[in-house]
Amino acid sequence: MTGLSGGGAAAPKTRRSGGARPPAATARRRGGRRPPGRRNLQGWLFSTPFLVLFGVFMLFPIVATLWMSFTDFGVRNVRRPLEAEFVGLGNYAKLLGDETFRTALFNTAYFVVVGVPLTIVLGLLVALLLNNGIDRARTFFRVGFYAPVVTSIVAVAVVWRFVLDPSDGLVAGLAAELGMKAPDFLGSETWAMPSLILMAVWRNLGTVMVLFIAGLQAIPTEVREAARLDGAGAWHELRRVTVPLLRPTMLYATVITTIGYLNVFEEPFVMTQGGPSNATLTVSLDMYREGFNFFHMGYASAMAYVLFVVIMGITVLQLRLLKDNTR
Repeated sequence: MTGLSGGGAAAPKTRRSGGARPPAATARRRGGRRPPGRRNLQGWLFSTPFLVLFGVFMLFPIVATLWMSFTDFGVRNVRRPLEAEFVGLGNYAKLLGDETFRTALFNTAYFVVVGVPLTIVLGLLVALLLNNGIDRARTFFRVGFYAPVVTSIVAVAVVWRFVLDPSDGLVAGLAAELGMKAPDFLGSETWAMPSLILMAVWRNLGTVMVLFIAGLQAIPTEVREAARLDGAGAWHELRRVTVPLLRPTMLYATVITTIGYLNVFEEPFVMTQGGPSNATLTVSLDMYREGFNFFHMGYASAMAYVLFVVIMGITVLQLRLLKDNTR
């Protein structure tokens, strides 16, 4: 009996009500997830600077321009914009009978139909050469082809004006050496638009080249080696292996190039101002004239939304036609 009471195992102690919490419970409370509402609030707080900038500089102008397209907003309404007269679809109906706008729309379509395939095909050829055909100074050539993309349009315009000058230009000098006379490229209704297309292809070739180089480097070498072992030549390898695997890259390059060419503004604005005789007038340049030269803000806004619908429709059509081939 004395052994049980004095030298036996001690009875378990009971935890006092005012004692410290167990370490595991404290860790669970401190390391547990935060309430969803608090996490959402923190996310919105971090996003606030972007949302403010987006709302002021993007969302508000978009909504304001849409409202202006249904009014006769002009320079007289800058201080009192709400006093602009609502004309409904009048601006859009006026566009249908505007011969200058139809000319600009045709010129833009011409620029896209000719310029986009040239840019894509030449970009692919340059990418193939730089990825497979050239071993030395590869970085130098890549930088050289990409340099026009990051070059100022003013510098580009100066260079191309010198190249295409009918009297003292580089092309005129080469033609004179061959006993021929170079045409006035920028002053001729026949040659002005092809000259601008050539300049745009030269400027945007680097972007497409970089995209295709990235796509080519993503193709597994085992696929090419298997095609060569099966007896495929260079042409069959390009046609049956390389191009099909590059279709997602080609889709992206085609879409962004088409969108850029539909918005073409810098080339005709700097080089020809839309001339001669509106031969290089594009929708973006016509929109700029109506809005900032003639101060027909409502009419220019309607042009902007017509161009937006055209770009959206063509982009959706391209995605549907080309996306099926990328699967």
